[in-house]
Amino acid sequence: MKKLVFTKEAFVTGEHALDYLKEIKAGCAVIVTGGSSMFRTGVIDKVKGLLEEGGAEVSVYSGISKNPTVAQVEEGLNFLREKKPDTVVAVGGGSPLDAAKVMALFYDFPELNFNNVLKTDISGLKLKTKFVAIPSTSGTASEVTHVGVITYEEEEYKFAIRSEAIRPDVAILDPELPATLPAQIAAETGMDALTHALEAYINKTGNDFTYALAKEAAEGMLEWLPVSVKTGSKESREKMHNFSCMAGMAFSNSGLGIVHGVSHAFGGKYNLAHGLANAIILPYSMDYNKKGEEVREKYEKLSRILGYDVIEKVKALQKELGIASCMKEAGITEEDYLADFDFLLENSMKGSTAANPIPVSIEDMKKFLDCIYYGKKVEF
Repeated sequence: MKKLVFTKEAFVTGEHALDYLKEIKAGCAVIVTGGSSMFRTGVIDKVKGLLEEGGAEVSVYSGISKNPTVAQVEEGLNFLREKKPDTVVAVGGGSPLDAAKVMALFYDFPELNFNNVLKTDISGLKLKTKFVAIPSTSGTASEVTHVGVITYEEEEYKFAIRSEAIRPDVAILDPELPATLPAQIAAETGMDALTHALEAYINKTGNDFTYALAKEAAEGMLEWLPVSVKTGSKESREKMHNFSCMAGMAFSNSGLGIVHGVSHAFGGKYNLAHGLANAIILPYSMDYNKKGEEVREKYEKLSRILGYDVIEKVKALQKELGIASCMKEAGITEEDYLADFDFLLENSMKGSTAANPIPVSIEDMKKFLDCIYYGKKVEF
């Protein structure tokens, strides 16, 4: 038996989806967001106005960085405790959505904190506070997942906090939000979403439902991502928003793999944007995983559906979108990489690497890290 969860109370998409905020009827709401972009484009004012039309008293907490930290979440938690909201509305990329999830969890369950949450069984908890997620990027799909990824500054590592409690009650996908994404952000977040789809597609804990979502999402993104980056058209941005969400529904019910395990190690150590790290690692992971017969057959099946070799297509897409081909090209110095190698190796073996469809040995990981850093072919 396997229980699947794709959304909770409501999943709202399409033009004017933000208008659903008026129906929420919050008494006191706190909006959690990132830096200036959501203010500059007028999104925060619009969200605030719609909540107020529905009768809510609204406050805004902003400043979540691209890799949300323990300190930022704790500061935001204090803000929630001061305002005492019945509704938390997260607006922006995956970072403010993830941060808001953990803020809401600690707000509703004050006995939890960063010292004990990873050691505590939080699987059966349910938030009393309504949680609404409004993504502005098409990458993490945090609006439909039960995961919040936070950077522990002292450990220089990203930890994933998982609980059904933090899967959003309401997910709102309004195509107006990703319409203004800069091309490079659209490229990196889009490759993040493609990674979710392809890792979910080959994950051995998936099933007919997750495979179907992952396959459709991958097929759609391989077609629409370059269009989204190059033209920024409303249609392409909406397509990417939808396909990203589908990939999130898939991986949150199956799992991921080596890309995310290694990405969290590099992202935590060097404050590398998650989408960029995934985009760099993805082609190498596909070459590594194809040595498994079952995975290779899945890639071949997807290639037949698409009409081209999916692995070669991902490599070509990475180049076409101007993504760095390796970690060295992304700006990590060789001196730092060599000095940090043991740290990166240890942390790359954690997290989603354990769910990779091909078991990863320490020796394989050593070789894999050299490949993604120097841009070497995966030939082992």
